Amino acid sequence: MNKKTPLFKLHEQTGAKIVTFGGWDMPLHYGSQVEEHHAVRRDAGMFDVSHMARVDLRGNGVRQFFRRLVANDVDKLTVSGKALYTCMLNAHGGVIDDLIIYFVRDDWFRIVVNAATRDKDLAWIEDHAQQVQGVDIEPRSDLAMIAVQGPNGRDKTCVALGDAVKEASANLKPFFAVETNDYFIARTGYTGEDGFEIILPNDQAPYVWRALQRAGVAPCGLAARDTLRLEAGMNLYGTDMDENTTPLESGLAWTVAWEPKDRDFVGRKALERQRAQGVARKLIGLVLLDKRVLRSHQRVTCAGGQQGEITSGTFSPTLGCAIAMARVPVAVQTGDSCQVEIRGKQLDAKVVKYPFVRHGKSCLPDL
Repeated sequence: MNKKTPLFKLHEQTGAKIVTFGGWDMPLHYGSQVEEHHAVRRDAGMFDVSHMARVDLRGNGVRQFFRRLVANDVDKLTVSGKALYTCMLNAHGGVIDDLIIYFVRDDWFRIVVNAATRDKDLAWIEDHAQQVQGVDIEPRSDLAMIAVQGPNGRDKTCVALGDAVKEASANLKPFFAVETNDYFIARTGYTGEDGFEIILPNDQAPYVWRALQRAGVAPCGLAARDTLRLEAGMNLYGTDMDENTTPLESGLAWTVAWEPKDRDFVGRKALERQRAQGVARKLIGLVLLDKRVLRSHQRVTCAGGQQGEITSGTFSPTLGCAIAMARVPVAVQTGDSCQVEIRGKQLDAKVVKYPFVRHGKSCLPDL
């Protein structure tokens, strides 16, 4: 039987189409995926992301533990509430998962990991924690999570949740979080829009969801979340990267901190070898010059017969055309022409630099 979030009954009552995702019953949409997509780009929408795993790590050994566990440098986190996006790697440099680390204080860090990889991630973390003293791991199944995204998302959240939240979040910078009452409010997201991700007790989630609806925030499902994140050029684990691909070939080289040189994080030696030899593949953006839709696993042929494959593809409601991310040989350049095989036909596409859309506006001036 699939798991259900604390908001599941509200999704049913709102008429959501429920699908299985990562072992959870989740809303795909509430009627119109496109309308939900536009609500986030133009106003404010909210997502139930309680299926993602929240884990608190406490103790005086946590910072040292993260120096070994993740590819980015946790020592960048010196101000309470600061967040860091990073990857956990295996010994071959493959991505076990991507995650966000929040620094609360020196003996308390909070992470959010993907739903489908929750059990694998926890097993990996617990196994490595045995090698470090002073690390206590606490999965927070008692907490739900709601993402409010869009140009009016923060203002409408403050209307819904009152003066305490408004005051606490007034000066909150992007990629920072703050605690107020029972809410852990982070100015982060997965849509390319401004907004909040709110971690809160399970029993308060339905009240907050209804309050946000009354404030004019539109419920949105997984379908809109996927088109929004792809327009924003954000990777999806298991699709754009996995344990067989490294950050260097997944558009995530910026998440690898090479300094200090003596920080021996898991997977570092494999990444150093790959960097020295030269990365053979990379992620690019594609725009289809046709009315069809791009989908994952479609074959891409670039100049000189170089072959690649689409990792994520969709129709972009904001741009009105098909877009994709594809893994191709490193020699392929922005502006190149290529062909995508769709149902036996070779259709023309153009290589572009992603993100495709950010803050509601196209990042592709030629379109």
